[in-house]
Amino acid sequence: MARLLALLAAAALAAVATLYYAGVVTYYTLSPQGCRMSWMWPSYVLQSHFDRSWTPLARRYSLWLYREGNLENNELHGAPVLFIPGNAGSSHQVRSIASSAANQYFSAPYQVAPEFANGAYKGLDFFAVEYNEDLSAFHGPTIDSQTAYAQRAIDYILSQYAPGTSIIVMAHSMGGVVATALLPNPNISAIITMSTPHTLPPVRFDRRIDHIYADNFHDLGSDPTPLLSLCGGATDLMIPSESCILPALPENSKTSIYRRTVFTSALEGCWTGVGHLAMVWCHQVRWRVARAALEIAALPSPETRAVALDRWLRDGHTLPPDHLPSDSLELRPGEYYTVPLHQHLLVRNPRNTRSYLLPVPLPDLEEGLTSAKFVLYASQGSVPPISPHRPLPFRVTVYLCPDSDTTCSPLAPETLKLIPSPLIGAPFPVPDEGSDESEGAVLFEAEVPLIARSHVAVKIDSGDGRGWVFGGFADSEPVVAEFGLAQVLLSSIRIRMPNGVRTEVQLPTLPASALLVYRLTPRYDPDSLCSVDTLLLPLLTHTSHPSETHYHPLAPTFPRRVLLHTHASAPYIASEYREGHKLVIHSSGECWVNEIQISVDWWASIGRWGTRYGTAAACWAVGIMSIVLWDVWKLVENEAPFPAVGAALEFFARRRLPWLTLVSYLVSLLPLRVGLWLGNNGNAAFAPLAIILLPIAFGLVVIVWWVLRVSMWPLQWAIARGTRRREDAVSRRPMATLISMGVVFLVIFVLVPWQVAFVGCWSIHFYTCAASLARLSLAQEQQPSPTEAIPLVSLSSTLAEDEDSPASERVMDEHRPLPSTACISLAQQANAHLLVLLFMTWLLPLVAPVLAVWVRTLATAGFTTPFDGDHNFLYVAPFLVLVETWSGGDADRYVHALFEKKGRVSPRWGFLALAGVAFFLGPRTTYFVFEAASAALGWAVVSRLGPFYWGGRPFWRQS
Repeated sequence: MARLLALLAAAALAAVATLYYAGVVTYYTLSPQGCRMSWMWPSYVLQSHFDRSWTPLARRYSLWLYREGNLENNELHGAPVLFIPGNAGSSHQVRSIASSAANQYFSAPYQVAPEFANGAYKGLDFFAVEYNEDLSAFHGPTIDSQTAYAQRAIDYILSQYAPGTSIIVMAHSMGGVVATALLPNPNISAIITMSTPHTLPPVRFDRRIDHIYADNFHDLGSDPTPLLSLCGGATDLMIPSESCILPALPENSKTSIYRRTVFTSALEGCWTGVGHLAMVWCHQVRWRVARAALEIAALPSPETRAVALDRWLRDGHTLPPDHLPSDSLELRPGEYYTVPLHQHLLVRNPRNTRSYLLPVPLPDLEEGLTSAKFVLYASQGSVPPISPHRPLPFRVTVYLCPDSDTTCSPLAPETLKLIPSPLIGAPFPVPDEGSDESEGAVLFEAEVPLIARSHVAVKIDSGDGRGWVFGGFADSEPVVAEFGLAQVLLSSIRIRMPNGVRTEVQLPTLPASALLVYRLTPRYDPDSLCSVDTLLLPLLTHTSHPSETHYHPLAPTFPRRVLLHTHASAPYIASEYREGHKLVIHSSGECWVNEIQISVDWWASIGRWGTRYGTAAACWAVGIMSIVLWDVWKLVENEAPFPAVGAALEFFARRRLPWLTLVSYLVSLLPLRVGLWLGNNGNAAFAPLAIILLPIAFGLVVIVWWVLRVSMWPLQWAIARGTRRREDAVSRRPMATLISMGVVFLVIFVLVPWQVAFVGCWSIHFYTCAASLARLSLAQEQQPSPTEAIPLVSLSSTLAEDEDSPASERVMDEHRPLPSTACISLAQQANAHLLVLLFMTWLLPLVAPVLAVWVRTLATAGFTTPFDGDHNFLYVAPFLVLVETWSGGDADRYVHALFEKKGRVSPRWGFLALAGVAFFLGPRTTYFVFEAASAALGWAVVSRLGPFYWGGRPFWRQS
């Protein structure tokens, strides 16, 4: 066993283990989850009347109505909602959201809560489709079947309501793709998706999934139905959350179409990452989704429904409607207090109603400043219309008072949102608890012109002695630090921070990629007060995408590292937000962060690579095997013996891998489109990833080869020790072979997906390889002397020679006889079998998922259920023909016929083209790899083995 191969295999194994462990650790360090568990009293009612008279898919799927057992009966009483589960999901996942909706609408059994006593509101009837845990992420036709069933389910549900009734659709994971595929549909009032990969399919083995995504993209740009996508962020380990961001609308789309992406880390009142499965039961998410649905059901138009979505599923990136008070403020002597110039407003435990005037700072003509930013925080109170769900009674309104004018007009905010207010010494978010509905501080920010003798008036109403209000002026000009990735790769950047109620730092040239995580280390002024008495501890707000915000508390006692991560751009996803970060520190000024230090967190960054390049590694392994086959084919065409697999892999490691690694780095620098290669659009910062990925892929090839040899040994031993019968070359009749192959193709075309046939084909060839090795071992035992034994590795040293010299010369130099043109030795035959087996093994991951879908469908829906699978037998035909010809006793003839030099253009060039497809197209459009492999092998089979069937070439004679 070559040391080089062992070293590369060990390195690959260590790299994979590191990527896996780092990826798992990010769940706890990058964006920890703080979700409160939800509880319910579930009851499910089967909709038995939705049968095959509605859809033939009723024998495969079912429809259920959820009822909260202690609050409502089984009668329909409200507005319909349809829940669509995702990949391997269940209809029972509806229970958390449905239970929350029932508990909000009913205050007691069958008694409507006072909040909804208005006749405009209705309860919600939650229906859920049961897809029997279908693996929809792997198979386009399964998504089509689920879409067709959901469409008919909507028709059935609405048939039980008054004409004109619309339905709300909620969906989880791949169910969101199904929900989007239902558009356009005038009967759908709104769609809420949770952890749905809208932009990039998580599994890309089926080209029909790409077609579904393309159709959905078109519908998203034209259909007026409001759609909101909830994303869990880095906590979601099942899909990369950058794919959860809704694609940008086409330029020709209507601007009034409502499309919104909300990350749970920015969701007001939630402020936590949420795992993939937790998205449907996390209390901080589920009650808001349920409340939004209750509002939507009572609204008549897409515009008003969009407003309801923005109200209950807010992330603060847009201003709420009606954010300006309709009245003005009349200042009367004795009813207001004037805060001294350059001092902050601080009102603890406000009582009753009172107004406060803050003088606007004088303009700074030297600095050219003509405006200042007014910032106000209201703890647990409200700045209408923003407040915690259960706020304190006091309300705050802000006005602008011109010079010498007792009438103040409302001050228009630039930012008005709810932000967290973590407690010192407590983790954020609190594990298994998260934030309460009464927590948070309302943030109000507005740009104020610097006009002499003007004031900002703050009016506090209905104070009951709880809470606090804090405000003041901050510099409008941000701190701009222009540095790139190179400066923070191996060292760190320090940025000095001024003290104030709001400090903004812009990093316009720092890459914003899902592949990078930055560590921010705050430094505190030694004289500042950072204790439990601090009014508002420094809160870092990190934004790198219009839809994504993360909050990080800053205090010396917070144990968790501050890790800045983003999903603004990522491999294989087009994005205009590839650079730029905005950091804002909100504080009362008592705990002063006077410096921040930014560097790359390598461990967290590595944890982001594995989930995004796992498919690329598998495709590149196919590319490596294609190049190995190309080299071996060239060698055998020059009449050299067929080398052993280990020798071929060692040759690749020594002669091909070094320059391919260099070429891969150079290719990574080219501005290729985002769907090619590693999907980084030629960004030089990520070019070294190719240098890492290629040796890992080759090391995995070596590991798989060793696993095959070890797993084959028991079968080889059993065949060798079994009944020893003489296997002569069997006389094959072309017509009989063609008929048998035709029957197999017919079975594939009518019944069995071609992916299943390929797995069966691989299994047969696995047995053929074991049998070939068994025959070889028996032949070696029967040799009269050890010196005449047939070597398994007949060309290991030959491959190590200069590849530019003719193969025949190298063999002659080593005094090895050339193989007969009519028959290849058992050793060379075994080598050919094993190399093709290794090649087919790396194609298995590209087709095995559909086999899992097929088996799952038969197991859950019954053997009589039609499977809308893949029945194009041409994909697998070359492999079937090759395995059939190589499995008999006369396989040596066909091995020689396949690799002999014949014609001007050798079929081996097809495998070089396959390598190009695997490297460039495979990572994003993985389905192209198997199609190219089938075409490459088909060329070889048709041109080299075809004459045995239709050219009159005898099967029983040597060539």
